[in-house]
Amino acid sequence: MENLNIKTIKKLILKGQWFLSEHALDRLIERNLKISDVLVSILNGEIIETYPEDPRGASCLILGKKDNIPIHTVCGLMNDNLVIITVYLPEPPKWIDERTRGGK
Repeated sequence: MENLNIKTIKKLILKGQWFLSEHALDRLIERNLKISDVLVSILNGEIIETYPEDPRGASCLILGKKDNIPIHTVCGLMNDNLVIITVYLPEPPKWIDERTRGGK
């Protein structure tokens, strides 16, 4: 399995080796986002947090933008494919800004 880094993530997106979790699909619908919005945000994004100890497998948080709107995407790897675990807009109170976590 390849390392979870932004280069690998972008390569998997471009090769079509990705899928959405059911949770991510629900969040897209809930937030009125398109899959293309998320893919564009990942392709122009950067990893801002890593979760190597996640019990479900190593994952990371990507900050990207679509039409200047910040989008957070949590991704992991499964069977050499990228899994888009969840997608959300970084908003208060959980986020002070797109890079800074707020209070709980």
